[in-house]
Amino acid sequence: MNAVDTNILIYVNDPRDPVKQSIAISLVSALTEGVLLWQVACEYLAASRKLESLGYNRAQAYQYIRDLQQVWYTAIPTWGVIDRPEDLMSRFSLSHWDSMIIASCLEVNVQTFYTEDLGYSSIDGLGIVNPFKVP
Repeated sequence: MNAVDTNILIYVNDPRDPVKQSIAISLVSALTEGVLLWQVACEYLAASRKLESLGYNRAQAYQYIRDLQQVWYTAIPTWGVIDRPEDLMSRFSLSHWDSMIIASCLEVNVQTFYTEDLGYSSIDGLGIVNPFKVP
């Protein structure tokens, strides 16, 4: 299974960087066995407000999340996700919220997590890929 970070979903609907938008659209469209992390869905709904000045409204944001729920598995956090970040924060110097997302991925056996925000290629067996990074 594979998951994406909030920023990837934002780029799908943000035309201000056409290169990143194109990459994000291709990634999300081609993602097989996708996992919609609950935290990512919530962050997306909050962060997408910055797209309102571009004509992207709240109803569209909620519909986008509902559309993803139809094709991806939705991972709802358990208490294990709340307990695990403390260890991840100390071992990898991650923020609380990044640790929560990583813990969610690990809990539901995500193999690859796509984000541009982390400086690691893997954490505890979870592959981390920046889809915008040019090799």
